Amino acid sequence: MKKNKGHLIAAVEAGSPAEELEIEVGDRLLSVNGREVEDVFDYRTAIASDDVTLLILKPDGEEWEYEIENGGEDPGLVFENGLMSEYRSCTNNCIFCFIDQMPKGMRDTLYFKDDDSRLSFLQGNYITLTNMKDADIRHIIRYRLEPINISVHSTNPELRVRMLHNRFAGEKLRYLKTLYDAGIEMNGQIVLCRGYNDGEELVRTLRDLLEYAPLMQSVSVVPVGLTDYREGLCPLEPIGREDARETIRIVEEIQKEAYKKYGIHFAHASDELYLTAGLPLPEADRYDGYLQLENGVGMLTLLEEEVTEALPGLRPKGVKETVSAVSGLLAAPCVERQLSRIAACLPEKEIFLYPVENHFFGNRITVTGLLTGRDLIRELKGKALGDRLLLPQCMFRSGEEVLLDDLTLGDLERELKVKCVIIGSSGQDLADAVNDPDYCLHSFHGEYELPDGSETDIK
Repeated sequence: MKKNKGHLIAAVEAGSPAEELEIEVGDRLLSVNGREVEDVFDYRTAIASDDVTLLILKPDGEEWEYEIENGGEDPGLVFENGLMSEYRSCTNNCIFCFIDQMPKGMRDTLYFKDDDSRLSFLQGNYITLTNMKDADIRHIIRYRLEPINISVHSTNPELRVRMLHNRFAGEKLRYLKTLYDAGIEMNGQIVLCRGYNDGEELVRTLRDLLEYAPLMQSVSVVPVGLTDYREGLCPLEPIGREDARETIRIVEEIQKEAYKKYGIHFAHASDELYLTAGLPLPEADRYDGYLQLENGVGMLTLLEEEVTEALPGLRPKGVKETVSAVSGLLAAPCVERQLSRIAACLPEKEIFLYPVENHFFGNRITVTGLLTGRDLIRELKGKALGDRLLLPQCMFRSGEEVLLDDLTLGDLERELKVKCVIIGSSGQDLADAVNDPDYCLHSFHGEYELPDGSETDIK
């Protein structure tokens, strides 16, 4: 029988009941109200009681029982592992997996493939359901972990097995109905691979998923991202202009059906597909509140909307300077258009946008969030960057001034000889950063956005 070693306490909040009881860093929580705690959801439910009994294991092996009459107040314990459980990794070998396409020698966390329903709820990550058991689904339903985000890719069981290289991938689709029957809200994701789940297979998948609407709130369709590091992997072709146009046609037909039946647009093609197709982006109200921003769906439309809202409140600060900014190649024309609108309100500012090619992963990767420090230095060194260089936070590791290739903000400043400023993702941030020479991003949440919708690093 596995011995309960408890959950290591990494900090105790000042002024909390736990501090008053002299619970200390290094102690371990064994149980709450006589029951072992599996994860953070068990813990949060247990401590919501009016009276809480904590069983604590001291470093010397003694067990102490503490009673807290807290009326549902948090005892103030901070655990070594925020999830209070091991992160569950992916057991698939998907033909489109971006992590398999990364070069060797990067930090270990970048190679971790998470497939954890709890992270789906807490952080918006997408899961495939393939490593889940009935008990895990009951856990989602019991704690109402919704919306749950699901990487579907195909509802054809045989095709899903082929694409995910997991013999359970088709059979686990039954969990969609279980979640639907329990009233759990969901979002879906399809990574589009030419010759696999496009065309009629895409129609089938979207129509099948539409049966779960409106609890299945949205489904994004995102083109597969292909790096230069695919040696030994399944041969895949990039999504071209005509492929993108056909995909958008299918998506927009499903949108009409969904809107007629449920009053939602349901299916959404990513910005990348519209730009690749050379078609105008949808208007804001077709995004149903931007439920799929993390998959690159509606980001550019939202940016335009936010810049429009920011412009009336923009007041020139009277500081004459030259400001430069960067973008990935695909979004550059859209970003440049918004910068021009901002510049028109700030005559003392001279603004330049530099579209940067991705040499690190290869020129087929065009999203801004996958640009590296070496890409920036290679493309920008020796250029007229002015007084400040604005860098989107999506290029940086969560909460840190570190880029994907481990170069830092300081490294860039030394190499490029310019002040570098991390800016937020909103249109308001873009306008404020251009206008204010002292702009500083107060709430920094960077992340690495991957073109298949997944994210690197546990945030």
